[in-house]
Amino acid sequence: MRKPRLYTAQPLDENSRGQLQGQAAHYLSRVLRRGAGDEIRLFNGEGGEYEARIVALGRGTVDLEIQQRIDSDRESPLHTELGLVISRGERMDWAIQKATELGLSALTPLLSEHGEVKLSGERATKKRAHWQRVAVSACEQCGRNRIPGVGEIQALAEWLRAGDADLALVFAAGGSPMLQWRECSPRRLKLLIGPEGGLSATELALAGEAGFETASLGPRILRTETAPVTALALAQSLWGDFRGASV
Repeated sequence: MRKPRLYTAQPLDENSRGQLQGQAAHYLSRVLRRGAGDEIRLFNGEGGEYEARIVALGRGTVDLEIQQRIDSDRESPLHTELGLVISRGERMDWAIQKATELGLSALTPLLSEHGEVKLSGERATKKRAHWQRVAVSACEQCGRNRIPGVGEIQALAEWLRAGDADLALVFAAGGSPMLQWRECSPRRLKLLIGPEGGLSATELALAGEAGFETASLGPRILRTETAPVTALALAQSLWGDFRGASV
């Protein structure tokens, strides 16, 4: 039986005790039906993971004996930062989940001129927390031990002014294929993907002024949740840890 793999925010050390509470404890005891003596794996986002054994189950708690550390590293050598204009419903969740599986380093949800979703205040805070949980869940599933951060929701123009990269690409009609930059060998990559209606001419001009090159993801129009998955898969194939990978 495959060992459950769970994230916990608590410090982890070999030969120590720990406890899961809330949703993690409920999932382990009620959904997976694991009990005393069963083994699991834990990670806290600081790298590596730990073997652990369930000692006891309480009311909403699972007591653990944390055992040996496993120094596994599944992070891509390519640091990728994604600026993604917010989409409706489960499309944003899906994009974040798959981008995490593909090695995304950081994501910033963006507001744009043609974007359908406008968030602010408490609603924005709750959405950001939800998206961070989606990234955590994807890390539990795919084996990553470091969690991509979901930044605060920003206006697109504000995001364009922040940070730096070896290569920055914005995807729009008429752009050049990503293969054009094959020889750049960036270590830090920024990707900008707009809403269903596309970025406005003003926003594309701002991106150009900020050093973004205009790239294409092929002859067909991709949905806003498909575009980041395609872009990240290409990036990992060109410059990341998909290079030379065998199926």
